[in-house]
Amino acid sequence: MKYTVKDCDPATSLPDDERYADEFMFDINNSLYDQLLEKVSVQMDRATKWFQFVHYTPYPLIKCNDIGTSYTLVKLPDDSSAVTPCVRLRSNCDAVAAQLRRSFPYHALLVMMLRRMIYLSIKEMSTVANDVIIVTSSLTRDMTGKEDSHRGPAIRALCKITDPSMMQSVERYMKQAIVDKLPSVASAALTSSVHLMRQGPEVVKRWVNEVQEAVNNDNIMVQYHALGLLYQIRRTDKHAIRKLLVKFSKAGLRSPYAYCFLIRIAANLINEEGEGTDSPMYDFIDSCLRHKNEMVIYEAASTIVSLKCVTPKELSSAVNVLQLFISSPKPVLRYAAVRTLNKVAIQYPAAVTACNVDLETLITDSNRSIATLAITTLLKTGNEAGVDRLMKQISSFLSEISDQFKTVVVDAIKSLCQKFPRKHTVLMTFLSNMLREEGGYEYKKAIVNTIISIVEENPEAKEAGLAHLCEFIEDCEHTSLATRILHLLGREGPRTTTPAKYIRYIYNRVILENAPVRAAAVSALAKFGAASEDLLSNILVLLQRTTLDQDDEVRDRATFYYQLLKHNDKALNSAYILNSMNVSLPSLERLLHRYTIDPTTKPFDVRSVPVEAVPVEQPKGSIFKLILLFK
Repeated sequence: MKYTVKDCDPATSLPDDERYADEFMFDINNSLYDQLLEKVSVQMDRATKWFQFVHYTPYPLIKCNDIGTSYTLVKLPDDSSAVTPCVRLRSNCDAVAAQLRRSFPYHALLVMMLRRMIYLSIKEMSTVANDVIIVTSSLTRDMTGKEDSHRGPAIRALCKITDPSMMQSVERYMKQAIVDKLPSVASAALTSSVHLMRQGPEVVKRWVNEVQEAVNNDNIMVQYHALGLLYQIRRTDKHAIRKLLVKFSKAGLRSPYAYCFLIRIAANLINEEGEGTDSPMYDFIDSCLRHKNEMVIYEAASTIVSLKCVTPKELSSAVNVLQLFISSPKPVLRYAAVRTLNKVAIQYPAAVTACNVDLETLITDSNRSIATLAITTLLKTGNEAGVDRLMKQISSFLSEISDQFKTVVVDAIKSLCQKFPRKHTVLMTFLSNMLREEGGYEYKKAIVNTIISIVEENPEAKEAGLAHLCEFIEDCEHTSLATRILHLLGREGPRTTTPAKYIRYIYNRVILENAPVRAAAVSALAKFGAASEDLLSNILVLLQRTTLDQDDEVRDRATFYYQLLKHNDKALNSAYILNSMNVSLPSLERLLHRYTIDPTTKPFDVRSVPVEAVPVEQPKGSIFKLILLFK
């Protein structure tokens, strides 16, 4: 659409006669967190002398995540059809996302997108095509051409189709690309070289001088990628890795990503070499706690708390840094800090106790993930008096968090039961309510495991825990959980004061469930009959009914246990029902399989089965074959 331009900026004033201009409209999105942008405009680079930019209309004020509109008027030549301009967009801040809504820039963008799609197609088809080498010359021309937007994708595509026999032919181009002034080209060459290390490590090692030069690049991503490639080249030489770490820790790298990578290298050296906190590697990690970049500070703190050699004394510096992050206005820092403190509290709860006051403030955080981690950390480090209050607070928003964080809550309750056994009533009730809610298998499994551990460790909580589990299997959709609970009922139920109340729940499984659960229920019933003479007559009636089951396994078990219990012989009951076979089941399966394959007339001897599982040695080539299979 053409508009008549009358009022123009004095700096770009036009003659008095009316001129025609094209209007370009841009949608601007402010993606900077908690930043208010004023007078945001999109500046267009003039790609030809035929065009003159008449007027820019900025958007006055854009809040975070808001969308505004900016306009630019461009004066066209008299014969606009004779010129096809190439418009390049340049944004004056990271928050500006401009979309040009004119026909000719759209076609230019479409051509560039189609070309990138071709590069992606070449990479994907390289594994199935036979003559991929025919596109090598085209890719080489693109990676050395003048079009900067094509060079990086061309390098990645070329390295994808390069085999060991072609490595030397692309070596010269890769060396030039690694030290290229354009960051996108240098990063593409460096990351592609990491992949080429798998095919021709000896060739890539000859590029070490260019890689060292790239480490000194001003661009933070190029520096990070160059450091990663340099580490891959020298990773087999521990002494060279130490020299690399000492050199760049003193050089003062510009990239925070490179610093994080150095911290991880130092941590690997400390753990592999078994060094203590008095080593220079640990001193470097500790010095990064005072870095100006928050990412580096958190990486150092997270690494220190995960080191094998660290003691509660050395943890204090890292915990102090994480405590400062708890009060940060940035949600990502609060989440990272409380998540790390939650892990520390598992092994060193006393070291996190100093942060309890700050963690209390996160209970009401709008981010439910942060609030959940804060409460679970307090459960691990708090006192017995505050358990009831924390349980009520977490119940208020438990339905709003994912299964992953619900599992974190369950793990915290498990450690809390071990710490405060007298609180088992409150905690078991809370866990039973969680069992009734919707959730996945891993979430339900964590709750069941926690209740079982409480039942096994705390005799006072046994009957309450078994009652909750009996209610759960009435509507349990997971076969493995139901069979495990039935096994627990068969072992612990006969030892309770009133074992008869569990028979109804177990026999319901024989009537309503699938074959594996029915078989487990039959075994549980047999244990009740073997342990209690008062229940024996009723158990025999139930087992006799089950001998008509449709499934072979269920029917065989019922017949076997019925015949054993009918004799009422305590020795037989103890040997075949109450005390399970004391052998390794994987070893039994392996030996039975071998017995069926080898021709022999000797009967199978159960005494040849070991009690503990014997590790099976894998052939030397199996790991290599597995790697090739996944490739």
